[in-house]
Amino acid sequence: MKKSIYATALAAVATLTLAACGDAPDDTTEPGGEETTAAETETEVAGDGASDFLACLISDQGGWDDQSFNQSAMEGAVRAEAELGIQMNNAESQSDADFGPNVDAMVQQGCDITIGVGFLLEDPIQGAAEGNADLAFGLVDATFSEGDPPAPVELDNAKPIIFNTAEAAYLGGYLAAGMTQTGTVATFGGLPIPSVSIFMDGFVDGVAKYNEDNGTDVQVLGWDKEAQDGTFSGGFEDQGQGQALTEQFIAQGADIIMPVAGPVGLGAAAAAENAGNVWIVGVDSDWTQSTDYGDITLASVVKEIGAGVFETIKEASEGTFSGTPYVGDLENGGVSLALGSAEVPQELQDQITAIQEQIISGEITVETVNAP
Repeated sequence: MKKSIYATALAAVATLTLAACGDAPDDTTEPGGEETTAAETETEVAGDGASDFLACLISDQGGWDDQSFNQSAMEGAVRAEAELGIQMNNAESQSDADFGPNVDAMVQQGCDITIGVGFLLEDPIQGAAEGNADLAFGLVDATFSEGDPPAPVELDNAKPIIFNTAEAAYLGGYLAAGMTQTGTVATFGGLPIPSVSIFMDGFVDGVAKYNEDNGTDVQVLGWDKEAQDGTFSGGFEDQGQGQALTEQFIAQGADIIMPVAGPVGLGAAAAAENAGNVWIVGVDSDWTQSTDYGDITLASVVKEIGAGVFETIKEASEGTFSGTPYVGDLENGGVSLALGSAEVPQELQDQITAIQEQIISGEITVETVNAP
């Protein structure tokens, strides 16, 4: 039976059935709700009833079936549609060139809240929020900024939906160090950006903690936390690159690998499966459920994007929306470690549970320059 280190309160979501949406939203969905003005600290955007409220979602270029963060975000929106009785629309981006037009189309349609999935949508979402104070916006996996060099900026009508994944990745690193047979594990990212590097920081620190607690010397390939330098695939689309990098790590002795690269991670899993006796630590979603590689998934560092999207839509539909960021962590269930298919010794499970409790209590602080 599959075990979860951190139980979440996320309700079951109806089976996700999607039709291709192209570059623009479905014109058959009529926008609802009564236009209101953003308050200084709170934006009211709901109409006379939930059924009049229109929530809209825009994907990164991975698409809604990426088995990663886009898919998780869509599950949160589908849950909101089912549980809150709202209307929902979406636009699937095929490339970077689609981001701006898709955001503009949602604004023109009168979406009460428009949520962009991924840091690449920061500029179009922020621009739309600044130009439409009567509408609400959300951005998954990034915050808003301005100036050169960029400095954080808060907007009353735009909420960052971000996650302290270093905490859950710390548990994943501890588990990997306790399960490796070769004494070598590895991680790599898609691009050197905070929402990726934060996983790698936590993973490296978790391995170090295991070594400290157990007198071992497990090595991590692919990431130097102190230097903030390591191995990256150069993007989130080329699964062949993920496979090639993983094959290199395996050749260097790694038998557990955590790819933080969206769909590129599926290429890493393919390489691990071909090699045999190599485990994958999945990210974003529970890979035993969302991918075809459950049999080789040691665990997953789960980012409950769906819960963050749902809560953001719920706030907006109830008229309690604000620009205060949603930050998912171990304490609120926004991140978690889900055990996979390996038989993890009970002693190691107990160690991880104790460490999780120490992180939540503040006894252990997972430090990272990439923290939200």
